[in-house]
Amino acid sequence: MRQGLAFPLLASFALAALAAAGRAQGYVEREVRIPWVEAQPNGLDALLVYVDLPGKHPLVVLTHGSARNKEEHALVSPWQQLPQALWFAQRGWVVLAVVRRGFGSSGGAEEGTRGGRCPTTDYGEVNSYAVDSLRAAIEYARKLPGVDDTRIVVAGISTGGITSVGLTANPPRGLVAGINFAGGRGSRADHDVCNPGDLVSVYKSLGRKSRVPMLWIYSENDKFFWPELAQKFDAAFKAGGGQDEFILAPPDGEDGHRLFSHIDAWSDTVDAFLKEQKLAPLATLLPEVPVPNVPPPAGLGENGLQAFRHYLIYGPHKAFAVSGTAFGYSNGRITADEARQRAFESCEHAAKVKGTCMVVSVDGSTPQTR
Repeated sequence: MRQGLAFPLLASFALAALAAAGRAQGYVEREVRIPWVEAQPNGLDALLVYVDLPGKHPLVVLTHGSARNKEEHALVSPWQQLPQALWFAQRGWVVLAVVRRGFGSSGGAEEGTRGGRCPTTDYGEVNSYAVDSLRAAIEYARKLPGVDDTRIVVAGISTGGITSVGLTANPPRGLVAGINFAGGRGSRADHDVCNPGDLVSVYKSLGRKSRVPMLWIYSENDKFFWPELAQKFDAAFKAGGGQDEFILAPPDGEDGHRLFSHIDAWSDTVDAFLKEQKLAPLATLLPEVPVPNVPPPAGLGENGLQAFRHYLIYGPHKAFAVSGTAFGYSNGRITADEARQRAFESCEHAAKVKGTCMVVSVDGSTPQTR
């Protein structure tokens, strides 16, 4: 964990000194438990990320998606959103990445139990249940001394995206914008959503109440919520009166539903949206997180070297695997063993040859050699 001075933040300096102060201070990354009676016995698992700067700063609450495979819901960790959290922190935000009820180690019943199962769905009910986790996270964050709770943004991916839309339909005090990355529910397989018409109806219903400015980003090759369906979501939301800027981003990798993981694919778009909403707290970006001085595995090309640098700065548990010039890595996992397995599988997928990959580093250790 990289940590500068813990909250409360330092007393105010002149605004012109902020960037220089940021260079002298560190990024804070701290896993926290949000106490909430509706998430007993564990509360909500969350990750708090910020740069130790003077004064109060706007808050962004991030939230995750949910895998088609229900068994993976128990493996959700807030550290999986550390890359996106660092992006916001570098711009002067206080970030709270929250794991909703029933996912990972967060307490309470998992939201899928509230909306029925396909073919019986109640997307409105399940989304309302999910939104309550975000409300609890925001109320917790209001009490943090470094948070300006008059400027709050919510952002989520997939089921977290539609949950973010749901929050704007009954916004808490201080919510001024929302970002929906590839939001939706009910994906059973590629280009197969259970009862898509019901999902479109929910977006229309949310649009009748939502008046918070939003940015929606979907990819042209999203296999969960493909362009034709995403555009129906957008049209329904706007027909109800919702205010969103809809972006259909270029294809991203093998499945554009993973666009949220590829920050370069949306960085400029989100920057522009936040500036339009006068939500750019710092005029100059703070320095990036320093990379630990750990030598990379031999034989990596430029893409591999960049991936290894990312691997080193991202959160536990994590692992890096190589096969010649092919590589794969995983970060933000519940256990080191899970990180090893996922890094190995990612490497084998990239190498396209079974049995050639080797996990060479775990949790930032010096890479092993063959």
